[in-house]
Amino acid sequence: MNTEIINTIKSKMDDVLNTSQLNKLESVLKEVFNENTSPKDSLQNKKNLIKQFINSKKIEGCSKRTEEYYFRTLTFFEKNINSDINSVTTAEIRDYLLNYQKINNCTNVTLNTVRRILSSFYKWLEDEDFIIKSPMKRIHRIKSPVIIKPAFTEEQIENIRKTASDNDRNLAIVDFLLSSGIRVSELVRLNRSSINLNTRTYIVFGKGAKQREIYFDVRTKIELENYLKSRKDKNNALFVTERKKSKNGTYGRLKINSIEKLIRDMGIKTEIQNVHPHRFRRTMATRAIDKGMPIEQVQVLLGHTKIDTTLRYANVQQVNVKYSHQKFIC
Repeated sequence: MNTEIINTIKSKMDDVLNTSQLNKLESVLKEVFNENTSPKDSLQNKKNLIKQFINSKKIEGCSKRTEEYYFRTLTFFEKNINSDINSVTTAEIRDYLLNYQKINNCTNVTLNTVRRILSSFYKWLEDEDFIIKSPMKRIHRIKSPVIIKPAFTEEQIENIRKTASDNDRNLAIVDFLLSSGIRVSELVRLNRSSINLNTRTYIVFGKGAKQREIYFDVRTKIELENYLKSRKDKNNALFVTERKKSKNGTYGRLKINSIEKLIRDMGIKTEIQNVHPHRFRRTMATRAIDKGMPIEQVQVLLGHTKIDTTLRYANVQQVNVKYSHQKFIC
């Protein structure tokens, strides 16, 4: 009954008081009505808000990297604001975002990512009744120029393949990334048992634990067969380290940072800038669209929920746009 009374009072005062004042009012009302939660428990609850939020993200199926990024962003935010994290005002958050961009010299894209994380956190606080109204509701999306990052050219791809050609594993990784458009986080989780070399398909669990079927070309199949034949270990991981682990003497599953370094080193050797696993994914999407694959099918291949995300990946060649204009318009 007390909770209903408190919520009614807060609702009636919603248009009069700001977020900080409403939270203070809630605290006073709970003290007056002697709610069951003790002051010690309430304080502990406030301290664990970020942890509780991250746990909710785990349940939703967020990746480990996403959880860690959310945690770093929110703990940094908590350390650099004067108010309690659950009583901060809209004005304080605006000041924080302005100072964050100034201190870190980051782009609007990065700043908008921080804004989205804060917005997600405060929406969760509101949904869980830790606060009355999210202070992020009046802070809108930060606009930034839409820049389509370039895909690899055919010459760049061949130079990278040439650099990797002296190592069966590395060449298989390059061709796998290029022909499938797989995320590096998905690549490291693949097992030998999940690959069907006959049909050149595999099942992958992407972001949000969404399952989809992925395909690869004949060249990738041959490179995979060569690599797997050279393997003497029994590790079920599709790609493993070249050195044995000292603890148990077996080869370990390749991790994300290892593949990122591997690909980055290839870029250094070939003197190509911005060589990273995600660029292979973008290249696959660009190639597919340029060759006439419908954007909806590319979306399915990449595992995107929204087609707008797929459109940002694809750098359609201007010469193809000119050709299509002449074909359909002229």
